[in-house]
Amino acid sequence: MELLLHYVWKHRLFPLGELQTTNGQTIEVIDCGLQNRNAGPDFFNAKVKIDDTIWIGNVEIHLKASEWYTHRHEKDPHYDNVILHVVAQADATARTSKGDLIPQMLLKIPPHVAANYQTLLATDHYPPCYKIIPTLSALFLHSWMNALQTERLETRTTTILQRLEKCQGDWASTYFVTLARNFGFGINGDAFETWAACIPLNIVAHHSDDLFQIEALFMGQAGLLTLENLPERHRESAASDAYFLRLRAEYCYLAHKFSLQPMNGSLWRFLRLRPQNFPHIRIAQLAQLFYERRASFSCLLECQTIQEVEQLLCTCATPYWHNHYSFGNESKKSEKQLSLASRHLIIINTVIPLLFAYGRHRSVEAFCNRSFAFADQLKPERNHIINLWKDTGFVAKTSGDSQALIQLKKAYCDRRDCLRCRIGYEYLKAK
Repeated sequence: MELLLHYVWKHRLFPLGELQTTNGQTIEVIDCGLQNRNAGPDFFNAKVKIDDTIWIGNVEIHLKASEWYTHRHEKDPHYDNVILHVVAQADATARTSKGDLIPQMLLKIPPHVAANYQTLLATDHYPPCYKIIPTLSALFLHSWMNALQTERLETRTTTILQRLEKCQGDWASTYFVTLARNFGFGINGDAFETWAACIPLNIVAHHSDDLFQIEALFMGQAGLLTLENLPERHRESAASDAYFLRLRAEYCYLAHKFSLQPMNGSLWRFLRLRPQNFPHIRIAQLAQLFYERRASFSCLLECQTIQEVEQLLCTCATPYWHNHYSFGNESKKSEKQLSLASRHLIIINTVIPLLFAYGRHRSVEAFCNRSFAFADQLKPERNHIINLWKDTGFVAKTSGDSQALIQLKKAYCDRRDCLRCRIGYEYLKAK
């Protein structure tokens, strides 16, 4: 409940009547200060008037005043500039490391706030604040959605910059790894990222005019040219498949020439996977994209419109896969083209975050603005999270909205972090 006490202080949900210290001095809270989520006092640079004196300093909050001593603040000089000790139960006085008495204020959590908070924590329905959502204004929801969309992009920027560090500052490699990860479409995302990280792009570039060699390198590094790493039901047919044998021979030659080591092929998942999402098909599509010089980060940066990005990502599997889903097993002939819906998912999960991260990293606002513009032009994603919000009346109109709702669920609702949520704030203060 201490977090709730912090919340009541931060949002000034305390009674509007006259406030007093525990020894009878009048208090006027001019500024509650900035919340500190790291070590040290709970709120920095607060401003309060005690009797006729204005104090500027820090505020510490505890459920019980005696916790001041439990946490040994009386021995820590960092707490000597605390100007007010806010407590729910005044069972002790607080002193600094110099022995000075700190003004102390008793703060009660309003009953309706405590009751609303308990309801949020106990409600099984998702989201727990569903009752209040229809009462909120469109302007309020739009503002919160914009903030959540930016927050999600910033979270993804952190991940991309970590990936950039692993790629030794090379944005082209970072883009390829990010693009490959999202070609896994969730189920094989981790495996695709592992695969992309072991692709020697500089070596592949030397063979960029030979689609067969590119595919041999891609399939070989994926561990998919080893029979043991193929689904058991496909091994016998693959063993006698001429194209498989040619690819394997070519990869063995290139692996020996460049001292290549493939990834662990057992990481690939095939169970409950639609054939069009088999790793072979997705890797063949990436090979075609690379061969056509449309997998480079520089090409992406040149795209000014969403239509140009859609065209850039338009690819199909290499010719062998037009009538195969796995080695040696023929299928009805089709080009296995990357669908427009799949390209939109890749734009949402790869292109938009990359442009935003690149713009932030290079301090080029134009790329950040372009990422928001692209998000506003794409339709919202269709998944169970978006459907859950739709049932509450919270409807996503663009992919930016759907990304915001995903951020709201994962960063707030799943963690029951209602105290940081703007909708949670409206719910808690409602009487």
